[in-house]
Amino acid sequence: MVDDFIARKHDTTGATIDYLHPDLKPVLEATYGVILYQEQVMQIAQILAGYTLGGADLLRRAMGKKKAEEMANQRSVFVNGAVARGVPEAQATMIFDLMEKFAGYGFNKSHSAAYALLSYQTAWLKAHYPAAFMAAVLSSDMDKTDKVVTLIDECASMNLEVEPPDVNESVYAFRVAGPKSIRYGMGAIKGVGASAVEAIIEERTANGPYASLPDLCRRVDLQRVNRRVFEALIRSGSLDRIGANRATLTSQLDRAVHLGEQNSRAMSVGQVDLFGLSAAEDAVIADWSEAQRLAGERETLGLFLTGHPITPYEPDLKFLVGARLVDVGGPRPTPKPSANGERTWSAGKPATVAGLVLEIRRRPNRVTLILDDRTGRLEVTLFEETFQQHRDIIVKDAILVIEGSLRFDDFIEAWRLQAKTVMDIDRARERFARRLWLRWPETFDGAQGMAKFEDMLKPYVRGPCGVSVVLKRPEYSGRLNLGDSWSIRPTRELLDKLSALVGRDGWYLVYGPRNDIRGEETSSWR
Repeated sequence: MVDDFIARKHDTTGATIDYLHPDLKPVLEATYGVILYQEQVMQIAQILAGYTLGGADLLRRAMGKKKAEEMANQRSVFVNGAVARGVPEAQATMIFDLMEKFAGYGFNKSHSAAYALLSYQTAWLKAHYPAAFMAAVLSSDMDKTDKVVTLIDECASMNLEVEPPDVNESVYAFRVAGPKSIRYGMGAIKGVGASAVEAIIEERTANGPYASLPDLCRRVDLQRVNRRVFEALIRSGSLDRIGANRATLTSQLDRAVHLGEQNSRAMSVGQVDLFGLSAAEDAVIADWSEAQRLAGERETLGLFLTGHPITPYEPDLKFLVGARLVDVGGPRPTPKPSANGERTWSAGKPATVAGLVLEIRRRPNRVTLILDDRTGRLEVTLFEETFQQHRDIIVKDAILVIEGSLRFDDFIEAWRLQAKTVMDIDRARERFARRLWLRWPETFDGAQGMAKFEDMLKPYVRGPCGVSVVLKRPEYSGRLNLGDSWSIRPTRELLDKLSALVGRDGWYLVYGPRNDIRGEETSSWR
Protein backbone atom coordinates (compact mmCIF):
# COMPACT_ATOMS: atom_id res chain seq x y z
CA MET A 1 0.00 0.00 0.00
CA VAL A 2 2.76 2.45 0.92
CA ASP A 3 4.72 1.64 -2.23
CA ASP A 4 1.54 2.06 -4.32
CA PHE A 5 0.87 5.46 -2.75
CA ILE A 6 4.43 6.72 -3.40
CA ALA A 7 4.48 5.40 -6.97
CA ARG A 8 1.12 6.99 -7.79
CA LYS A 9 1.96 10.30 -6.09
CA HIS A 10 5.15 10.66 -8.15
CA ASP A 11 3.64 8.96 -11.22
CA THR A 12 6.62 6.63 -11.55
CA THR A 13 4.69 4.01 -13.54
CA GLY A 14 2.44 6.19 -15.65
CA ALA A 15 -0.45 3.84 -14.95
CA THR A 16 -4.04 5.03 -14.63
CA ILE A 17 -5.17 5.23 -11.00
CA ASP A 18 -7.82 2.67 -10.09
CA TYR A 19 -10.42 4.05 -7.68
CA LEU A 20 -11.99 0.58 -7.16
CA HIS A 21 -15.43 1.90 -8.17
CA PRO A 22 -16.49 5.09 -9.99
CA ASP A 23 -18.53 6.24 -6.97
CA LEU A 24 -15.40 6.10 -4.78
CA LYS A 25 -13.30 8.59 -6.76
CA PRO A 26 -14.30 11.57 -4.54
CA VAL A 27 -13.32 9.53 -1.48
CA LEU A 28 -9.99 8.15 -2.74
CA GLU A 29 -8.82 10.86 -5.16
CA ALA A 30 -6.77 12.71 -2.52
CA THR A 31 -4.86 9.51 -1.68
CA TYR A 32 -4.39 8.33 -5.30
CA GLY A 33 -6.83 5.44 -5.00
CA VAL A 34 -5.17 3.99 -1.87
CA ILE A 35 -7.18 3.53 1.33
CA LEU A 36 -5.17 5.38 4.00
CA TYR A 37 -7.57 6.76 6.60
CA GLN A 38 -10.29 5.29 8.80
CA GLU A 39 -12.67 7.97 7.58
CA GLN A 40 -12.32 6.56 4.06
CA VAL A 41 -13.43 3.11 5.26
CA MET A 42 -16.55 4.64 6.80
CA GLN A 43 -17.30 6.67 3.65
CA ILE A 44 -16.85 3.61 1.39
CA ALA A 45 -19.28 1.63 3.57
CA GLN A 46 -21.83 4.46 3.43
CA ILE A 47 -21.55 5.06 -0.33
CA LEU A 48 -21.34 1.49 -1.61
CA ALA A 49 -23.26 -0.53 0.98
CA GLY A 50 -25.69 1.96 2.50
CA TYR A 51 -24.27 1.92 6.03
CA THR A 52 -25.44 4.57 8.45
CA LEU A 53 -22.74 6.73 10.05
CA GLY A 54 -23.07 4.75 13.27
CA GLY A 55 -22.99 1.44 11.41
CA ALA A 56 -19.89 2.52 9.51
CA ASP A 57 -18.16 3.31 12.80
CA LEU A 58 -19.05 -0.18 14.09
CA LEU A 59 -17.45 -1.62 10.94
CA ARG A 60 -14.27 0.41 11.54
CA ARG A 61 -14.04 -0.87 15.12
CA ALA A 62 -14.72 -4.45 14.07
CA MET A 63 -11.86 -4.29 11.56
CA GLY A 64 -9.54 -2.96 14.25
CA LYS A 65 -10.36 -5.81 16.64
CA LYS A 66 -10.09 -8.48 13.89
CA LYS A 67 -12.62 -10.83 15.48
CA ALA A 68 -13.47 -13.50 12.93
CA GLU A 69 -17.15 -13.92 13.80
CA GLU A 70 -17.86 -10.20 13.83
CA MET A 71 -15.93 -9.69 10.61
CA ALA A 72 -17.91 -12.46 8.91
CA ASN A 73 -21.16 -10.69 9.85
CA GLN A 74 -19.85 -7.35 8.62
CA ARG A 75 -18.67 -8.90 5.36
CA SER A 76 -22.16 -10.26 4.74
CA VAL A 77 -23.79 -6.89 5.51
CA PHE A 78 -21.34 -4.99 3.30
CA VAL A 79 -21.49 -7.33 0.31
CA ASN A 80 -25.29 -7.66 0.43
CA GLY A 81 -25.71 -3.90 0.74
CA ALA A 82 -23.33 -3.23 -2.14
CA VAL A 83 -25.00 -5.84 -4.38
CA ALA A 84 -28.40 -4.24 -3.66
CA ARG A 85 -26.94 -0.99 -5.05
CA GLY A 86 -25.73 -2.59 -8.25
CA VAL A 87 -22.16 -3.47 -7.33
CA PRO A 88 -21.07 -6.92 -8.59
CA GLU A 89 -20.57 -9.36 -5.72
CA ALA A 90 -16.97 -10.15 -6.70
CA GLN A 91 -16.09 -6.45 -6.80
CA ALA A 92 -17.79 -5.83 -3.44
CA THR A 93 -15.87 -8.73 -1.89
CA MET A 94 -12.58 -7.44 -3.29
CA ILE A 95 -13.22 -3.95 -1.89
CA PHE A 96 -14.11 -5.38 1.52
CA ASP A 97 -10.85 -7.39 1.49
CA LEU A 98 -8.88 -4.22 0.78
CA MET A 99 -10.65 -2.38 3.59
CA GLU A 100 -9.88 -5.27 5.95
CA LYS A 101 -6.22 -5.20 4.95
CA PHE A 102 -6.11 -1.46 5.53
CA ALA A 103 -7.31 -1.94 9.10
CA GLY A 104 -3.93 -3.49 9.98
CA TYR A 105 -2.16 -0.13 9.65
CA GLY A 106 -4.69 2.68 9.23
CA PHE A 107 -5.34 5.63 11.54
CA ASN A 108 -7.84 8.43 11.43
CA LYS A 109 -6.79 11.38 9.31
CA SER A 110 -5.96 13.78 12.15
CA HIS A 111 -3.89 11.12 13.89
CA SER A 112 -2.04 10.34 10.66
CA ALA A 113 -1.34 14.00 9.98
CA ALA A 114 0.06 14.50 13.49
CA TYR A 115 2.26 11.42 13.12
CA ALA A 116 3.48 12.55 9.72
CA LEU A 117 4.42 16.00 10.99
CA LEU A 118 6.19 14.61 14.04
CA SER A 119 8.02 12.02 11.92
CA TYR A 120 9.19 14.71 9.52
CA GLN A 121 10.39 16.98 12.33
CA THR A 122 12.28 14.23 14.16
CA ALA A 123 13.79 12.87 10.93
CA TRP A 124 15.00 16.40 10.09
CA LEU A 125 16.54 16.82 13.54
CA LYS A 126 18.19 13.39 13.37
CA ALA A 127 19.69 14.21 9.95
CA HIS A 128 20.92 17.73 10.75
CA TYR A 129 21.62 17.58 14.51
CA PRO A 130 22.34 13.89 15.13
CA ALA A 131 24.23 14.23 18.42
CA ALA A 132 21.66 16.55 19.99
CA PHE A 133 18.78 14.43 18.76
CA MET A 134 20.19 11.13 20.05
CA ALA A 135 21.19 12.71 23.37
CA ALA A 136 17.59 13.85 23.83
CA VAL A 137 16.18 10.45 22.86
CA LEU A 138 18.59 8.63 25.20
CA SER A 139 17.65 11.00 28.04
CA SER A 140 13.95 10.37 27.50
CA ASP A 141 14.47 6.61 27.90
CA MET A 142 17.43 6.58 30.28
CA ASP A 143 15.55 4.47 32.84
CA LYS A 144 14.80 1.72 30.28
CA THR A 145 17.93 -0.38 29.84
CA ASP A 146 16.70 -2.26 26.75
CA LYS A 147 15.89 1.02 24.99
CA VAL A 148 19.28 2.50 25.93
CA VAL A 149 21.07 -0.57 24.52
CA THR A 150 19.20 -0.23 21.23
CA LEU A 151 19.75 3.52 21.03
CA ILE A 152 23.48 3.28 21.75
CA ASP A 153 23.74 0.73 18.95
CA GLU A 154 21.90 3.21 16.72
CA CYS A 155 24.46 5.85 17.72
CA ALA A 156 27.22 3.51 16.55
CA SER A 157 25.48 3.06 13.19
CA MET A 158 25.38 6.87 12.89
CA ASN A 159 29.10 7.16 13.70
CA LEU A 160 28.30 8.85 16.99
CA GLU A 161 30.55 8.01 19.94
CA VAL A 162 28.88 7.58 23.32
CA GLU A 163 31.56 8.60 25.81
CA PRO A 164 31.55 7.01 29.27
CA PRO A 165 30.16 8.96 32.21
CA ASP A 166 32.68 11.35 33.76
CA VAL A 167 32.37 13.00 37.15
CA ASN A 168 33.95 16.18 35.72
CA GLU A 169 32.02 16.28 32.45
CA SER A 170 28.66 14.56 32.81
CA VAL A 171 25.39 16.11 33.91
CA TYR A 172 22.27 14.25 34.97
CA ALA A 173 21.03 13.54 31.43
CA PHE A 174 22.87 12.56 28.27
CA ARG A 175 24.34 15.62 26.59
CA VAL A 176 26.21 16.63 23.46
CA ALA A 177 29.98 16.40 23.94
CA GLY A 178 30.99 17.28 20.39
CA PRO A 179 29.74 17.23 16.80
CA LYS A 180 30.02 13.43 16.74
CA SER A 181 29.95 12.49 20.42
CA ILE A 182 27.53 12.21 23.34
CA ARG A 183 28.45 12.15 27.01
CA TYR A 184 26.74 9.52 29.14
CA GLY A 185 24.46 11.00 31.81
CA MET A 186 25.19 10.25 35.47
CA GLY A 187 21.45 9.96 36.07
CA ALA A 188 21.48 6.75 34.01
CA ILE A 189 23.91 5.04 36.41
CA LYS A 190 22.18 2.48 38.63
CA GLY A 191 22.68 3.32 42.29
CA VAL A 192 23.35 7.02 41.68
CA GLY A 193 20.22 9.01 42.45
CA ALA A 194 19.23 12.51 41.42
CA SER A 195 20.23 14.00 44.78
CA ALA A 196 23.77 12.59 44.53
CA VAL A 197 24.18 13.86 40.97
CA GLU A 198 22.93 17.31 41.97
CA ALA A 199 25.41 17.44 44.86
CA ILE A 200 28.33 16.48 42.59
CA ILE A 201 27.38 19.03 39.91
CA GLU A 202 26.69 21.84 42.39
CA GLU A 203 30.14 21.50 43.99
CA ARG A 204 31.86 21.12 40.61
CA THR A 205 30.15 24.24 39.27
CA ALA A 206 31.04 26.25 42.37
CA ASN A 207 34.67 25.19 42.87
CA GLY A 208 35.90 23.54 39.68
CA PRO A 209 36.67 19.98 38.58
CA TYR A 210 37.67 17.22 40.96
CA ALA A 211 41.34 16.29 41.04
CA SER A 212 41.17 12.87 42.66
CA LEU A 213 38.94 10.50 44.60
CA PRO A 214 40.03 11.96 47.96
CA ASP A 215 39.34 15.44 46.61
CA LEU A 216 35.85 14.33 45.56
CA CYS A 217 35.16 12.77 48.97
CA ARG A 218 36.38 15.91 50.73
CA ARG A 219 34.26 18.33 48.73
CA VAL A 220 30.85 16.70 48.23
CA ASP A 221 28.11 16.31 50.82
CA LEU A 222 28.62 12.75 52.06
CA GLN A 223 25.04 12.67 53.34
CA ARG A 224 23.89 12.84 49.71
CA VAL A 225 26.81 10.97 48.11
CA ASN A 226 27.41 7.83 50.14
CA ARG A 227 29.79 4.90 49.76
CA ARG A 228 27.42 2.95 47.48
CA VAL A 229 27.26 5.93 45.13
CA PHE A 230 31.05 6.07 44.96
CA GLU A 231 31.19 2.34 44.21
CA ALA A 232 28.73 2.77 41.36
CA LEU A 233 30.69 5.73 40.00
CA ILE A 234 33.90 3.69 40.01
CA ARG A 235 32.37 0.60 38.36
CA SER A 236 30.67 2.71 35.70
CA GLY A 237 33.94 4.41 34.73
CA SER A 238 32.86 7.84 35.95
CA LEU A 239 36.10 8.30 37.93
CA ASP A 240 38.52 6.89 35.35
CA ARG A 241 40.06 10.31 34.62
CA ILE A 242 40.80 11.13 38.27
CA GLY A 243 42.34 7.80 39.26
CA ALA A 244 45.02 5.39 38.10
CA ASN A 245 42.52 2.60 37.36
CA ARG A 246 39.30 1.17 38.76
CA ALA A 247 41.01 -1.39 40.97
CA THR A 248 43.17 1.32 42.57
CA LEU A 249 40.16 3.60 43.06
CA THR A 250 38.29 0.78 44.79
CA SER A 251 41.25 0.10 47.10
CA GLN A 252 41.40 3.83 47.99
CA LEU A 253 37.68 4.21 48.61
CA ASP A 254 37.41 3.28 52.30
CA ARG A 255 40.28 5.55 53.26
CA ALA A 256 39.07 8.41 51.05
CA VAL A 257 35.53 8.28 52.47
CA HIS A 258 36.88 8.09 56.04
CA LEU A 259 39.08 11.13 55.49
CA GLY A 260 36.20 12.93 53.79
CA GLU A 261 34.01 12.33 56.84
CA GLN A 262 36.90 13.42 59.05
CA ASN A 263 37.25 16.61 57.03
CA SER A 264 33.51 17.29 57.26
CA ARG A 265 33.57 16.94 61.05
CA ALA A 266 36.61 19.22 61.29
CA MET A 267 35.01 21.88 59.12
CA SER A 268 31.80 21.75 61.17
CA VAL A 269 33.77 22.94 64.20
CA GLY A 270 35.91 25.41 62.26
CA GLN A 271 39.05 23.27 61.85
CA VAL A 272 40.99 22.44 58.68
CA ASP A 273 42.90 19.15 58.18
CA LEU A 274 45.91 20.05 56.08
CA PHE A 275 47.66 16.68 56.03
CA GLY A 276 45.11 13.89 56.44
CA LEU A 277 43.75 14.09 52.90
CA SER A 278 46.95 13.14 51.13
CA ALA A 279 47.16 9.97 53.17
CA ALA A 280 44.34 8.55 51.04
CA GLU A 281 46.62 8.39 47.99
CA ASP A 282 47.48 4.69 48.19
CA ALA A 283 49.85 2.83 45.89
CA VAL A 284 48.69 1.98 42.39
CA ILE A 285 47.69 -1.66 41.98
CA ALA A 286 47.04 -3.81 38.92
CA ASP A 287 43.77 -3.04 37.18
CA TRP A 288 40.81 -5.40 36.96
CA SER A 289 40.61 -7.90 34.16
CA GLU A 290 38.54 -6.92 31.16
CA ALA A 291 35.82 -9.33 32.25
CA GLN A 292 35.63 -7.75 35.72
CA ARG A 293 35.65 -4.24 34.26
CA LEU A 294 32.83 -5.06 31.85
CA ALA A 295 30.82 -6.79 34.58
CA GLY A 296 30.98 -3.59 36.63
CA GLU A 297 29.74 -1.54 33.69
CA ARG A 298 26.83 -3.88 33.13
CA GLU A 299 25.83 -3.76 36.80
CA THR A 300 25.82 0.03 36.90
CA LEU A 301 24.89 1.04 33.35
CA GLY A 302 22.85 -1.97 32.34
CA LEU A 303 25.12 -2.53 29.35
CA PHE A 304 28.74 -2.94 28.31
CA LEU A 305 29.89 0.51 27.26
CA THR A 306 33.64 0.20 26.69
CA GLY A 307 33.50 -3.34 25.30
CA HIS A 308 31.56 -6.60 25.34
CA PRO A 309 32.54 -10.15 26.33
CA ILE A 310 31.41 -11.38 22.92
CA THR A 311 33.77 -9.05 21.03
CA PRO A 312 36.69 -11.52 20.87
CA TYR A 313 34.31 -14.03 19.23
CA GLU A 314 32.89 -11.68 16.59
CA PRO A 315 35.11 -13.01 13.76
CA ASP A 316 33.60 -16.45 14.43
CA LEU A 317 29.95 -15.44 14.75
CA LYS A 318 29.30 -15.07 11.04
CA PHE A 319 30.14 -18.77 10.69
CA LEU A 320 28.44 -20.03 13.84
CA VAL A 321 25.09 -18.20 13.75
CA GLY A 322 22.55 -17.15 11.15
CA ALA A 323 22.26 -13.52 12.26
CA ARG A 324 23.12 -11.15 15.07
CA LEU A 325 20.33 -10.65 17.59
CA VAL A 326 19.35 -7.22 16.27
CA ASP A 327 18.50 -8.82 12.91
CA VAL A 328 17.21 -12.22 13.96
CA GLY A 329 13.66 -12.85 12.81
CA GLY A 330 13.45 -9.71 10.71
CA PRO A 331 10.52 -7.27 10.92
CA ARG A 332 7.40 -7.98 12.95
CA PRO A 333 5.23 -10.44 11.01
CA THR A 334 1.61 -9.81 10.07
CA PRO A 335 -0.83 -11.83 12.22
CA LYS A 336 -3.49 -14.00 10.63
CA PRO A 337 -7.05 -14.26 11.99
CA SER A 338 -7.92 -17.69 13.39
CA ALA A 339 -11.29 -19.42 13.59
CA ASN A 340 -11.90 -18.16 17.15
CA GLY A 341 -11.06 -14.56 16.28
CA GLU A 342 -7.67 -14.52 17.99
CA ARG A 343 -4.54 -13.43 16.17
CA THR A 344 -2.15 -16.21 15.24
CA TRP A 345 1.39 -16.15 13.90
CA SER A 346 3.20 -18.25 11.38
CA ALA A 347 4.89 -21.44 12.56
CA GLY A 348 8.36 -21.19 14.05
CA LYS A 349 11.39 -21.16 11.77
CA PRO A 350 14.80 -22.71 12.53
CA ALA A 351 17.45 -20.32 13.79
CA THR A 352 20.87 -20.41 15.45
CA VAL A 353 21.91 -17.51 17.68
CA ALA A 354 24.70 -16.68 20.10
CA GLY A 355 24.86 -14.34 23.05
CA LEU A 356 25.88 -13.66 26.61
CA VAL A 357 23.46 -14.95 29.26
CA LEU A 358 22.29 -11.84 31.09
CA GLU A 359 19.45 -13.39 33.06
CA ILE A 360 18.08 -16.82 33.97
CA ARG A 361 14.47 -17.17 35.14
CA ARG A 362 13.18 -20.50 36.47
CA ARG A 363 9.54 -21.52 36.14
CA PRO A 364 7.83 -24.80 37.11
CA ASN A 365 8.30 -26.52 33.75
CA ARG A 366 10.66 -24.30 31.79
CA VAL A 367 13.59 -21.89 31.98
CA THR A 368 13.87 -18.51 30.28
CA LEU A 369 17.18 -16.92 29.30
CA ILE A 370 17.92 -13.39 28.16
CA LEU A 371 20.75 -13.34 25.60
CA ASP A 372 22.75 -10.24 24.65
CA ASP A 373 25.28 -9.98 21.80
CA ARG A 374 25.98 -6.22 21.87
CA THR A 375 23.60 -5.59 18.96
CA GLY A 376 20.41 -6.62 20.76
CA ARG A 377 18.70 -9.01 23.15
CA LEU A 378 16.58 -12.11 22.72
CA GLU A 379 14.42 -14.18 25.04
CA VAL A 380 15.12 -17.92 24.85
CA THR A 381 12.85 -20.58 26.38
CA LEU A 382 14.00 -24.07 27.33
CA PHE A 383 11.78 -26.91 28.47
CA GLU A 384 12.94 -28.55 31.67
CA GLU A 385 14.33 -31.59 29.85
CA THR A 386 16.48 -29.41 27.55
CA PHE A 387 17.69 -27.35 30.49
CA GLN A 388 18.70 -30.41 32.49
CA GLN A 389 20.72 -31.71 29.53
CA HIS A 390 22.77 -28.51 29.43
CA ARG A 391 22.52 -27.15 32.97
CA ASP A 392 26.30 -27.26 33.50
CA ILE A 393 26.88 -24.58 30.85
CA ILE A 394 23.69 -22.52 31.28
CA VAL A 395 25.00 -20.02 33.81
CA LYS A 396 24.96 -16.26 34.02
CA ASP A 397 27.67 -14.55 31.93
CA ALA A 398 28.25 -17.66 29.78
CA ILE A 399 28.36 -17.10 26.02
CA LEU A 400 26.20 -19.74 24.38
CA VAL A 401 25.35 -20.86 20.85
CA ILE A 402 21.71 -21.97 20.78
CA GLU A 403 19.78 -23.66 18.00
CA GLY A 404 16.00 -23.79 18.04
CA SER A 405 12.69 -22.61 16.64
CA LEU A 406 12.13 -18.86 16.32
CA ARG A 407 8.67 -17.37 16.43
CA PHE A 408 7.07 -14.01 17.18
CA ASP A 409 5.53 -13.83 20.65
CA ASP A 410 2.47 -11.60 20.75
CA PHE A 411 2.57 -11.30 24.54
CA ILE A 412 6.06 -9.78 24.75
CA GLU A 413 5.76 -8.30 21.23
CA ALA A 414 9.17 -9.62 20.28
CA TRP A 415 10.85 -12.67 18.79
CA ARG A 416 11.41 -15.64 21.08
CA LEU A 417 13.55 -18.74 20.51
CA GLN A 418 12.46 -22.18 21.71
CA ALA A 419 15.81 -23.89 22.32
CA LYS A 420 16.58 -27.40 21.11
CA THR A 421 20.36 -27.60 21.45
CA VAL A 422 22.76 -25.51 23.54
CA MET A 423 26.55 -25.29 23.27
CA ASP A 424 29.19 -23.18 24.96
CA ILE A 425 30.77 -20.92 22.34
CA ASP A 426 34.29 -22.21 23.08
CA ARG A 427 33.07 -25.76 22.51
CA ALA A 428 31.30 -24.66 19.30
CA ARG A 429 34.47 -23.01 18.07
CA GLU A 430 36.49 -26.09 18.91
CA ARG A 431 33.99 -28.37 17.20
CA PHE A 432 33.39 -26.49 13.94
CA ALA A 433 36.68 -24.67 13.19
CA ARG A 434 38.59 -26.35 10.37
CA ARG A 435 41.75 -24.27 10.05
CA LEU A 436 43.80 -21.93 12.23
CA TRP A 437 45.72 -19.17 10.46
CA LEU A 438 48.59 -17.83 12.54
CA ARG A 439 50.73 -14.77 11.97
CA TRP A 440 54.17 -16.23 12.66
CA PRO A 441 55.93 -14.28 15.45
CA GLU A 442 59.68 -13.62 15.45
CA THR A 443 59.95 -15.52 18.74
CA PHE A 444 59.31 -18.72 16.76
CA ASP A 445 62.13 -18.10 14.25
CA GLY A 446 65.05 -20.51 14.35
CA ALA A 447 65.41 -23.96 15.86
CA GLN A 448 64.68 -22.86 19.41
CA GLY A 449 61.60 -20.94 18.27
CA MET A 450 60.31 -23.94 16.37
CA ALA A 451 60.81 -26.11 19.44
CA LYS A 452 58.88 -23.57 21.50
CA PHE A 453 56.07 -23.59 18.95
CA GLU A 454 55.98 -27.38 18.95
CA ASP A 455 55.84 -27.49 22.75
CA MET A 456 52.94 -25.04 22.74
CA LEU A 457 50.88 -27.07 20.27
CA LYS A 458 51.81 -30.55 21.51
CA PRO A 459 49.04 -30.85 24.18
CA TYR A 460 46.41 -29.95 21.57
CA VAL A 461 47.40 -31.97 18.49
CA ARG A 462 45.43 -34.81 16.90
CA GLY A 463 42.44 -32.57 16.40
CA PRO A 464 40.22 -31.68 13.40
CA CYS A 465 41.63 -28.20 12.82
CA GLY A 466 44.50 -27.72 10.38
CA VAL A 467 47.18 -25.08 10.94
CA SER A 468 48.54 -22.58 8.44
CA VAL A 469 51.00 -19.77 9.05
CA VAL A 470 51.64 -16.42 7.42
CA LEU A 471 55.26 -15.27 7.57
CA LYS A 472 56.27 -11.68 6.81
CA ARG A 473 59.82 -10.41 7.15
CA PRO A 474 61.60 -7.50 5.43
CA GLU A 475 63.57 -9.95 3.28
CA TYR A 476 60.86 -12.50 2.50
CA SER A 477 57.24 -13.51 3.09
CA GLY A 478 55.02 -16.51 2.47
CA ARG A 479 52.22 -18.81 3.56
CA LEU A 480 52.65 -22.38 4.73
CA ASN A 481 50.09 -25.12 5.38
CA LEU A 482 51.38 -27.47 8.08
CA GLY A 483 50.93 -31.23 7.76
CA ASP A 484 48.16 -33.28 9.34
CA SER A 485 50.38 -34.19 12.28
CA TRP A 486 50.13 -30.56 13.36
CA SER A 487 46.31 -30.49 13.33
CA ILE A 488 44.95 -29.25 16.64
CA ARG A 489 41.94 -28.92 18.90
CA PRO A 490 41.42 -25.13 19.00
CA THR A 491 40.59 -24.96 22.70
CA ARG A 492 40.10 -21.75 24.64
CA GLU A 493 43.33 -22.47 26.53
CA LEU A 494 45.40 -22.70 23.36
CA LEU A 495 43.82 -19.65 21.75
CA ASP A 496 44.42 -17.60 24.91
CA LYS A 497 48.11 -18.60 24.78
CA LEU A 498 48.28 -17.51 21.13
CA SER A 499 46.56 -14.22 21.95
CA ALA A 500 49.11 -13.52 24.66
CA LEU A 501 51.90 -14.23 22.17
CA VAL A 502 50.71 -12.59 18.94
CA GLY A 503 47.60 -10.64 19.97
CA ARG A 504 43.98 -11.39 19.14
CA ASP A 505 44.47 -10.10 15.60
CA GLY A 506 47.43 -12.44 15.13
CA TRP A 507 45.32 -15.55 14.56
CA TYR A 508 42.12 -16.37 12.76
CA LEU A 509 39.86 -19.44 12.67
CA VAL A 510 38.26 -20.54 9.41
CA TYR A 511 35.13 -22.65 9.21
CA GLY A 512 33.99 -24.90 6.37
CA PRO A 513 35.63 -27.63 4.28
CA ARG A 514 39.10 -28.30 5.61
CA ASN A 515 40.59 -28.92 2.17
CA ASP A 516 39.32 -25.66 0.66
CA ILE A 517 41.93 -23.13 1.77
CA ARG A 518 41.57 -20.78 -1.17
CA GLY A 519 40.17 -17.38 -0.32
CA GLU A 520 40.42 -17.88 3.42
CA GLU A 521 40.34 -14.59 5.21
CA THR A 522 43.95 -13.62 5.67
CA SER A 523 43.56 -10.52 3.49
CA SER A 524 43.50 -8.25 6.54
CA TRP A 525 47.14 -9.23 7.22
CA ARG A 526 48.41 -8.35 3.76
